[in-house]
Amino acid sequence: DDIIRLNVASVGVSVFVGTEYEHQTLMALAQLINECEPYGIPVMAVTAVGKELETKKEARYLTLACRICAEYGARVVKTYYCDDFEKIVYGCPVPVVIAGGPKTDSVLEVLQFVYDGIQKGAAGVNLGRNIWQNECPEGVARALQAVIHGNAKPNEANDMFLAMKNQKA
Repeated sequence: DDIIRLNVASVGVSVFVGTEYEHQTLMALAQLINECEPYGIPVMAVTAVGKELETKKEARYLTLACRICAEYGARVVKTYYCDDFEKIVYGCPVPVVIAGGPKTDSVLEVLQFVYDGIQKGAAGVNLGRNIWQNECPEGVARALQAVIHGNAKPNEANDMFLAMKNQKA
């Protein structure tokens, strides 16, 4: 009811495949999909990796987690960028977007993994702290836009970011 009342465009839910919460979170995904589908509200499944599964940020595990979420009915899946990311994208029947993961040391690092992920088939990104925790979030957003939609290389986009950051200073 709240989803409809708020007129949301889509919703997301975390799914913890491979943890003690796997069953509980998969059932929550299924219930949310069943509630949203009749209204045409897409559900994004977030393949969450807790601290106990830090070593699971690898393509083999994430491919399985994304595939399970898609087969449950998620319209899009959010997951971590990793080596062999293309295996995740090509093994998943719905669009895959890249999660931001932990705060990075530099904007260039973010731009590089986003560029690589897009080159390997990601439909887009769903980033948070690597944008809003930056001293120039607008610059990061513009640089990401240049990489995702403008075919800019990471170094070019980073130069754009630095120019905006220096302009604001």
